[in-house]
Amino acid sequence: MKNKQNYPIILAFIAVFLLFICDALTAQTVYRPDPRYSGIFDNPRANQPRQSYGPYARGEVLRQYLKLGIHFDPLLSWFTTRSYDVRSDGAVPGFSFGLTYNSYFGRNYSFSSGIRIINAGGRLISNEVTSFEIRNFDREIVMVDPYEPIIYRVNYVSVPLGVKLETDQLGYAKVFADLGFDPKILVMGTAAIPSQNIRSDNAMAELRKINLGYHIMAGIEYPLGTSNDLIMGISFENNFLDVTRDIGNQPWDLVSNKILSFRIGLVF
Repeated sequence: MKNKQNYPIILAFIAVFLLFICDALTAQTVYRPDPRYSGIFDNPRANQPRQSYGPYARGEVLRQYLKLGIHFDPLLSWFTTRSYDVRSDGAVPGFSFGLTYNSYFGRNYSFSSGIRIINAGGRLISNEVTSFEIRNFDREIVMVDPYEPIIYRVNYVSVPLGVKLETDQLGYAKVFADLGFDPKILVMGTAAIPSQNIRSDNAMAELRKINLGYHIMAGIEYPLGTSNDLIMGISFENNFLDVTRDIGNQPWDLVSNKILSFRIGLVF
């Protein structure tokens, strides 16, 4: 008599064995490759945040390419001459104010410009009798005695053109220097002659309308916030051309206007 095969029991064992295998496979950690490194030609650095680059940024916030500012400069101005007959008689106070503009072409270098209104002047004396032309409502010629001062006040509009050099931050501030030229246009000129009881009369006929000078400035920039700087500096300015005109019997002279100013400004 043949032994009967117990097929239901065998099938049951096979089913339990397959169930254990499936459970083991499901319990394993599935490896999911990082999408940033999905290929052998991928550059790991390409997936990092892009670094800001500029010619003025090295471990600090990127500097603005353009900077605008305002300033007010108390000043002292005086005349110098190349003539023995006409000499300076001292300095007069004044002021200038305006806007500044800086366009950076390097980390610590920029072209500087802007517009300035300058109120300056000087005192002159002559060792001989001098005629002087006054124009108020009409033309008038006055005679000034020897060694009697003529006090000039000149108002210029200037457009400085220069180069600004500055250091990296030293502590909390930066040191800078600015050098350049100053084309000027005379917009108002007056004169006072105390011996003639003349006060601030029109002296445009005695002054040249266009002039050219140079300036040298040094100072510091102190940061007030993320983009604002306080500017403090000292500047010397001198003219190349004659400030006055030689009219009639006036002695020949070459009058230069020198200005020493103290800058107080704010850069945005």
